[in-house]
Formats: sequence, structure tokens, C-alpha cells
Amino acid sequence: MSDVVKTLLVELETELKQQQLWSTIPPQPAAMASTVPFCYDTMALEQWLQFIFLPRMQALLDARLALPNKISVLPVATEAFKAHGVRVAPLLSIIARIDSTLSGEK
Repeated sequence: MSDVVKTLLVELETELKQQQLWSTIPPQPAAMASTVPFCYDTMALEQWLQFIFLPRMQALLDARLALPNKISVLPVATEAFKAHGVRVAPLLSIIARIDSTLSGEK
């Protein structure tokens, strides 16, 4: 499964860049310290994906540690990216595949 997850993470990064949702400036340290799910109170979801989710998932993979076995980012992503319309369908599709892969769904 780790190879599939690695591929999906690369796809997620690529799509965030394609959608121009990739930032060169990280959030402030205080924003990164949020305890709210998805840091929803301090950053946009694309920032959470870029600066929290992707690095943490990559660190787990690099350390060969257990990956989360229940994840549900798609509902939040659907809401967060609603204003972008259909153009973010590929991004939502990748997030859905990450959710289902990590949750053991087909």
C-alpha cells in the first residue's frame, strides 16, 4: 500500500500546483500549532494539505511507520473547494482515492 500512497501524495502535490493552490510561503508558526482538525481556524485547507498533511504522511512513509487506517478528508475538501467549481474535480478525485486507500476501501 505504501507505494500507492506515495504515488497519490505526488499526484496531490502536482494537482495543488496545477490548480495554483500551492504556496511558496508557509503559514506562521502559530497557524501551524492549531489544535482544530485540519487547522481550519488558522489556514486554508490547501495550506493544511501542503504544510501539514503531505509532510506528515511523507515522514510516516520515510520512517516506515504505520499509516492512518481511517481518514476522511474528502468531505472537508468538498466544502472548502466548493467556490472553485468543477475545475477542482481532479483534486477532489485524488483526495477521495487517498481516503479510500488509507481506509482500506476499494
